[in-house]
Order: sequence, then C-alpha cells, then structure tokens
Amino acid sequence: MRWLEKRVGEPIARGADEMALYIPHGVEGFVARKDGSVSLGNILVPVANKPSAQPAVDAVARLIRNLQLPLGKVTLLHVGPAPEAPALSIPHDTRWTWTRMAADGAPAEVILQKADETAAELIVMTTEGPHGFLDGLRGSTSEQVLRSARCPVANLP
Repeated sequence: MRWLEKRVGEPIARGADEMALYIPHGVEGFVARKDGSVSLGNILVPVANKPSAQPAVDAVARLIRNLQLPLGKVTLLHVGPAPEAPALSIPHDTRWTWTRMAADGAPAEVILQKADETAAELIVMTTEGPHGFLDGLRGSTSEQVLRSARCPVANLP
C-alpha cells in the first residue's frame, strides 16, 4: 500500500533534479552531531549500464577529496554477470581502495545484502526514477534501497 502513503522528501528531491542525501530514520549517519567530524571509510556504489554509474563514481571521488577523508574502501557492485559490468573511469588521485564485485539476484535485494556484508556506511547510486506500472507500485530500485537501507543513501538523478 506504498502508493497511499504521503511522501514529502522523495518528491522534493526528484523535482530538484540534484543529488539528494537520505538518512534513514534511526541511523546516525557519518557526520557527528557533537562536533561535525566525519567518520566515513566504506562506500558502496551500485553500477549498471543504465543509468550510468559514472556520475556516482565521480561524486564519491569529490566527496573523498573535499572532505579529505583518510584511507577507505569503495565497492563498485554490479548486479548481474561480471562480464556485463560497465566500464568506469576510476579516480587514481585518492588513497582509497576501489574494488569491483558482481552478484546475481533482484537489484534492490542484492544491493541491500552487499551493503550489510561490506558494512557500507554510505550507498551512492544514480537513478532515473520510476519507469512503468511496476515501478509506480513498488518504487524504483533506488527507492526500494532507500526504504530498507541501514545507512545513508545518496541518489544522483
């Protein structure tokens, strides 16, 4: 009955056509309330052929550089066969480790599972928004991830 619930943040973020950071209820996030310090060392980036994940990769690199984050790990997750994963330009000017991973299954379920397995502190993903009747009912992949994530989720339109 998701379509009967009143939505506020998602429609505003979708209409703004800008990157949006969602912090699920009950999740502290990676910025300390007490002093504003940032604790972020593990980021998951789901990758697909469409929409391109390159904007998410670029956003993560900017985040690492701009926040001057120390060593950490970025996991690039392709849901599907590894040979079908899209080519991406990985930045080499961060001291972070960038690894690739592939897994089969329903995209939202696999993303959430791998986020838990890798102890992701942030999921950064591109989105095109809902397409068609089924997405209208259940939500896009990014909306499904957002509803069940146990860490902050950044969506890039």
